[in-house]
Amino acid sequence: MAAELTIRPMIRTELDTLVEWAAAEGWNPGLNDAQIFWDTDPEGFIAADRHGELIGGGSIVAYGARFGFMGFFIVRPEYRRQGLGRPLWQARRDRLIARLQPPAVLGMDGVFVMQDFYARGGFVLSHRDLRFAGVGVSATLDTRLVELAQIPFMALARYDAAHFPAPRDAFLRAWIAQPGGRALGALHDGVLHGYGVIRPCQQGYKIGPLFAATAEIADSLYRGLADHARGETVFLDVPENNPAALALAARHGLREVFGCARMYYGPPPRLPDREIFGVTTFELG
Repeated sequence: MAAELTIRPMIRTELDTLVEWAAAEGWNPGLNDAQIFWDTDPEGFIAADRHGELIGGGSIVAYGARFGFMGFFIVRPEYRRQGLGRPLWQARRDRLIARLQPPAVLGMDGVFVMQDFYARGGFVLSHRDLRFAGVGVSATLDTRLVELAQIPFMALARYDAAHFPAPRDAFLRAWIAQPGGRALGALHDGVLHGYGVIRPCQQGYKIGPLFAATAEIADSLYRGLADHARGETVFLDVPENNPAALALAARHGLREVFGCARMYYGPPPRLPDREIFGVTTFELG
């Protein structure tokens, strides 16, 4: 059946379908994800169809010339276990490598049960990213917290680029301004020492990213963001290689509900792990 598979660039409306499938899988995408993801890289989405019918897809988003991220890998349930997922996944990997300049580095957050498959495709485990869930609680904002819109964008972009493997200005501009969300920065003497975003999802809200110079700043940002979702379910995707991030989740009574293996193809990027308290998304990194 794999010979009957056509792998091609995705069109915009098909990304909406992919998001619907992701919701059915329990991945709980954000309400604004599809448009923001598409605008970040319209060439970064691959469709698999069989006899003209969309049966699967995924993202191969390029951030600049040397880093890309694979996500949203999904095949419709009725077409699974038929040998169709493997050629789709391999095509996504190879096409993303071709879009980048060597030495290309690819990242992904893959479900644990697929970790061995991804390893056979050249990806090496870095750490686990664990999803925690809790409830938003009313909080008084720390006086150091300001709306990110009040901070010069280039200052934010520089800070983000120090905590993500590549600049992502186009994505960042849309991410911090999306409808229904809140984006906060922590300032000290006019210098940005952390920021976070909370966005509405099909179920509750997700916080991501959550970057901070210290655990105390991360805690202030978390409380300020969770205040935006008072009484609603709040999710935070925590990198397990930051003990202070795990401690933050425990301190706020969050429970582990899901997880993915963060893996890299090529040399893993050097990032300040102790300052990463929440990843941005499992789909785009």
